[in-house]
Amino acid sequence: MIKLIGVLIVLIGFIFKIETLFVVVLAGVSTGLVAGLSIQEILTILGQSFVDNRMVSLFVLTLPVIGVLERNGLRQRAVELIGRMQSLTTGRITLFYVFVRFIAGAMSIRISGHPQFVRPLIQPMAKAAAVSKYGDVESEDDNIKALSAAAENYGNFFGQNLFAGSAGVLLITSTLSSFNYNVTAVDVAVASIIMAVLAFVVTAVQFMLYDRKLLRKFGKKGEN
Repeated sequence: MIKLIGVLIVLIGFIFKIETLFVVVLAGVSTGLVAGLSIQEILTILGQSFVDNRMVSLFVLTLPVIGVLERNGLRQRAVELIGRMQSLTTGRITLFYVFVRFIAGAMSIRISGHPQFVRPLIQPMAKAAAVSKYGDVESEDDNIKALSAAAENYGNFFGQNLFAGSAGVLLITSTLSSFNYNVTAVDVAVASIIMAVLAFVVTAVQFMLYDRKLLRKFGKKGEN
């Protein structure tokens, strides 16, 4: 039972909100020691595990990159760009992002979603479009954030199966095949295209209605 000490250490660490990485490493080292492994063997196992699963942690590298870009004015430049393009609206920007998400999904390109793309770029650009047309729109901040997040969710959910080799398509294909349905990955991807088109139409209606809501609420800039 002493070999389960690692589980106890993890539980204690989470209860007292101790640094997660420290708790996990400490639990691993403690488990190795009580199991009779030497420090060198433990470090070898930890290093090998990290190397074998290094692709899983690559997304972490994008976070400091986004932070550096934001610190050096990424959001401000995006806002200024949108402010100079009077034809753009909040709904059109978010709808265009849904389209980009679909294209990226069809080409199996991962954009990384909310923290790396929506928060630093799409949401500020969507708000800047509203500000350039109506002036002060602080009362709509939460709604614009929700609309930007919805664009990511719609684009990711309905666009991820547009690529025949994606994990979702392969899972669907294997599941249907196990129930004796004669389908291929291409068949699933084609069906996903139909759903993506319908989703895009519904999304376009929703986002255009939101543009009309802003127009009714604030009117043109400078009228109030």
